[in-house]
Amino acid sequence: MHRLLFASALLVSFAAQAQVKVDDPWVRATVAPQKATGAFMQLTSAKPAKVVAASSPVAAMVEIHEMKMDDGVMKMRAVDALALPAGQAVALKPGSYHVMLMGLKAPIKVGETVPLTLTVEGDDKQRSTVEVKALAR
Repeated sequence: MHRLLFASALLVSFAAQAQVKVDDPWVRATVAPQKATGAFMQLTSAKPAKVVAASSPVAAMVEIHEMKMDDGVMKMRAVDALALPAGQAVALKPGSYHVMLMGLKAPIKVGETVPLTLTVEGDDKQRSTVEVKALAR
């Protein structure tokens, strides 16, 4: 019975993962004293969803951030969730939405692959994870 439940959970997870497509994931390389950097990519969800969390073994803390102009001043802040409208590409890019990696455990060098896990929640409140391999550049 446990095997059947586990197999069912895996199938649901894989089906959910297939619903979010990740294109061109990359992370900005760092220099030695730097303890934070950004990750960027394009996300497209087949169904309405939202990114509600992110994590990576290379950082102590990972958040989804937004940068926007506010009274002539560029401000950055963490957001609780990033909406993924069905069928519409959402760009995470410098100067906009991005994944912020803070408390880096080591510098990130050009050419390294940085693993990221995005937690995505559908309209049905079901959560799944999307594994991302982002190239440092």
